[in-house]
Amino acid sequence: MESSSASVSTPDHKHVLDAHQIGFAAGELIAHVKAQLAAYKAPRHIFVIEELYRAPNGKLDRKTYEKALRELQEELCYLQAWVKEKGERIIIVLEGRDAAGKGGTIKALTERVSPRVFRVMALPAPSDREKTQMYMQRYIERFPAAGEVVIFDRSWYNRAGVEYVMGFCSEEEHKRFLELCPAVERYITEGGIRLLKIWLEVGQEEQEKRFKARIDDPVRQWKLSPMDVESFHRWYDYSRARDTMFEYTDTQHAPWYVVESNDKKKARLNIISHILAHIPYKKVDHKKIKLGDRSMKGKYDDSEAMRRRRYVESKF
Repeated sequence: MESSSASVSTPDHKHVLDAHQIGFAAGELIAHVKAQLAAYKAPRHIFVIEELYRAPNGKLDRKTYEKALRELQEELCYLQAWVKEKGERIIIVLEGRDAAGKGGTIKALTERVSPRVFRVMALPAPSDREKTQMYMQRYIERFPAAGEVVIFDRSWYNRAGVEYVMGFCSEEEHKRFLELCPAVERYITEGGIRLLKIWLEVGQEEQEKRFKARIDDPVRQWKLSPMDVESFHRWYDYSRARDTMFEYTDTQHAPWYVVESNDKKKARLNIISHILAHIPYKKVDHKKIKLGDRSMKGKYDDSEAMRRRRYVESKF
């Protein structure tokens, strides 16, 4: 068990403050942080976890994780209501090596919210028709309308990573993408879309461990493709491609944020906290709903007809 701490997400980076060391009650913490930071760096939200339990392997304990995740998911529901009311448009780009934890992060992000508001885009390889279009076109077609959040499970940055490393695009196409991408993203953000770009960074040993776990597990074998195996052999090629991508596309209007993802549970919490801290949402007041009484108009025995229907065999 670790000492009580408060996790504070700011626009620049994540601060973890020991509440006992600084001597503040939770209610005073945000005032303390605002006094220490410039106004634009001050966090919009603070999430306090009283105790951080860790498993014997040093990773976040499941009980602690599930409690913290539930609290953050509640905030995501408040965010969702605000997005719908204000007509906001948000894009979340999740990138990283294979087995970095993008899928689990997306599940944590979306399991408590509406799929009509939070849409996930994981595009397959481009079709023959799409190959004749402007490269960004098939991604732009999936951008959010008012009241939507679109999460890209890999994105247009395929050209900076897998396409370049695996030889699916030319050197010239790769260079042109890197040069034009910042201008396209400026157009996106200046058009009113909030763009958040997150890179999940997994280490060599942890990636190998996750790949091996997929080999014999029937419920995870589908996650391991021939392309994943090839990417395993080209670790340093991907590292160079990643570094070049950051050099060209880490801009003020669309910055990259890196999350260490060797501990998948911790990474998910950090990502959700980061997203919440970078969007100025507010809790939307809802009118209290009263169910009232059922109407008795047209009353009949509605269970009689159901006795003649076919039912799924009850095995559990």
